[in-house]
Amino acid sequence: MRPLFHPSIEDVTVEAILHALSDPVRVAIYAEIVAQECTHNCANFANIRNKTIPRSTLSLHFKALRDAGLIRGERRGVEMHNTSRCAEIDKRFPGLLAAIVRAHDIQLEGKAKPGTKRRRKSSTRIKG
Repeated sequence: MRPLFHPSIEDVTVEAILHALSDPVRVAIYAEIVAQECTHNCANFANIRNKTIPRSTLSLHFKALRDAGLIRGERRGVEMHNTSRCAEIDKRFPGLLAAIVRAHDIQLEGKAKPGTKRRRKSSTRIKG
């Protein structure tokens, strides 16, 4: 198998981060990864926003997040486990990811049905 590409933190750019998180599925995946401090198997994200995401599409989303420097992937047998590189990125660009995840939460709350409450967990792990 080919080794996974993970850019050094010095090579991570704001433009790459914004591009990777401009897709609604990718930002939802990333917000979920950031919300929990454990590794996530790619298969955990087969359903995003009540939509089934094909495995090939999911692989492309994770590759985009990895190439942007947002996550670190690790192969464990046939599974791929992903963790956030949030702490590294926050040292390079303080507050950037916290603002993006907070904005994502606000946007989702605006789309929630009246009378329902959305659980706010994404921004609790990122300090900014």
